[in-house]
Amino acid sequence: MTITGAVQRTASPVASQGLEGNSAGDGVALRASLRDRAAAIEAAVDALIPAVPGPEARVVDAMRYATLGGGKRLRGYLVAEVAALFAEGADADARAYRVSASVEMLHAYSLVHDDLPAMDDDDLRRGQPSTHRKFDEATAILAGDALQTRAFEILAETATHSDAVVRTDLVLALARASGAAGMVGGQMIDMEGEGRSLSLEEVRHLHALKTGRLIQYSAEAGAILGQATTEQRERLAAYGRDIGAAFQIADDVLDATASAEELGKTAGKDLAAEKSTFVALLGVDGARREAEALARRATEALAPFGEKAERLRDLARYVVERRS
Repeated sequence: MTITGAVQRTASPVASQGLEGNSAGDGVALRASLRDRAAAIEAAVDALIPAVPGPEARVVDAMRYATLGGGKRLRGYLVAEVAALFAEGADADARAYRVSASVEMLHAYSLVHDDLPAMDDDDLRRGQPSTHRKFDEATAILAGDALQTRAFEILAETATHSDAVVRTDLVLALARASGAAGMVGGQMIDMEGEGRSLSLEEVRHLHALKTGRLIQYSAEAGAILGQATTEQRERLAAYGRDIGAAFQIADDVLDATASAEELGKTAGKDLAAEKSTFVALLGVDGARREAEALARRATEALAPFGEKAERLRDLARYVVERRS
């Protein structure tokens, strides 16, 4: 599903409960911003993973299949929109979209592996066959591995930033967000939690690692690119952390209430796997209220950035109102 299609869907019931400032005008501006940045990110990914001839072509084709042609580009959008708080212009945009492409590759690797039979065993991703279904399991594993290494390679290249300290900070922050203390650790907790009850705090910790850390990194990466002050970087990391948590809660609600056609992937997987989720622990309405509170807190962190952060405020509202 394209980002435009995702944004234009009817708002979920959480929208009717109200988030201040979410006018029709805000939605139009956000849709345009999401669409334009998604197109630029898509172009960057296309350029940074070019098709190749020869015997390695199959794995590159799988890499391109996993990353191109769909997705919300939420993480890449965050990088670019936060970076624009500090610098604008063609050169700044080019740097930001390289980092956006990098995080989208890292995210795509995680989805390719997450869909494998050994993990969530899902045949659908973004309304299309999962990478291991389109190709085969071995190729999907290798494509995920190559996407992960390409993500770090891009961050280390001088085209991403002339300052080696900035490049090092980007690499370090992504490694911390995606490894055993971040996304991978969260996936392990998720797998271990199947078929047993987790407490609310355990579920919060699980999703802070599995989903939240990469979204938090995306906001923080924009600040690193912009060579933000320590206080600015901390505020933007807090914003990313809170919308990451809100995004996951919204995912739990959608898994319980939306159709496979709306989601572009199998619906009801959490219930079938007997996973502890925010919906299981708080109910649908309680989960929605928690997501809304997190979105409010995220917008508060943006106060010092004024009008330049308006699309980021809109995004905090969007993550809890989306239908896919």
